[in-house]
Amino acid sequence: MSALEDEIETLWAAYEDGLDAASASAEQVATVEAFLDALEAGEVRAAEKTGSDVTSWRVNEWVKRGVLLAFGLHETRRREYGGVAYYDVLPLRDTEDLGARGTRNTPDGTVLRRGAYLGADCIAMSPSFVNVGAYVDDGTLVDSCDTVGSCAQIGADVKLGANTLIGGVLEPVEDAPVVIEDGVALGAGCRVTSGFRVGENCVVGENTLLTPNVPVYDLVDEEVYFGHLPAERRAFGRYVESSLGEHDLFGERGAFKPAVVATDLEAETVEATEREEVLRQ
Repeated sequence: MSALEDEIETLWAAYEDGLDAASASAEQVATVEAFLDALEAGEVRAAEKTGSDVTSWRVNEWVKRGVLLAFGLHETRRREYGGVAYYDVLPLRDTEDLGARGTRNTPDGTVLRRGAYLGADCIAMSPSFVNVGAYVDDGTLVDSCDTVGSCAQIGADVKLGANTLIGGVLEPVEDAPVVIEDGVALGAGCRVTSGFRVGENCVVGENTLLTPNVPVYDLVDEEVYFGHLPAERRAFGRYVESSLGEHDLFGERGAFKPAVVATDLEAETVEATEREEVLRQ
């Protein structure tokens, strides 16, 4: 256990005993600030991969407790950014460190909240939002109208298509956040929520919903998965018949529910993704 982890766990125990923003000491608040600095530096993460498979990610509960402390031990107050006043518990992230890493965030709508990490050579297009505890690795594109939720883990060289939602998973602390592994390309309008995990180098079609309640029909392994998409897959959304289809409420057409179909990653799909990457550069 690191010194910072020990301090956060001690502070969490005090928080559960009634410590709040009004009663927290300057030293206790400084511990939270040091924790947020460590998040922004990429020194601590809400989850980490423990094996070779996408299912091997393990949540770091103490990190999620630290994020909760950042909310619990700060008061909502008036803040100002770009001449606009707003009220929040946390300020926006200082971006002075991004330039040295070759990372870009375009003006007028790129919101990077305190405690978010962006690696080298990332691009965050406006408008987009990266929440506290999120980890965005090197070379990743966060496109216009994207949201990267609290504690989400985004790998290197990932493309988040425009209007993509990566959900946040903050509570309960034992639940792992959404994970998008290295080399993934998500088409425009995708939604990945509730701790779903996308394996390396997958290409996901636009407007696909990935959530643990939606089955993934993997035609490669000939299995049905819930909660994750194996690596090296091309995936797209489909609708399948629902068990409620014969109910009078739905009439003759029946009812359908969302599903995901996963196939081999085709060579032409990879080539198209690579061409788009060249255009991005």
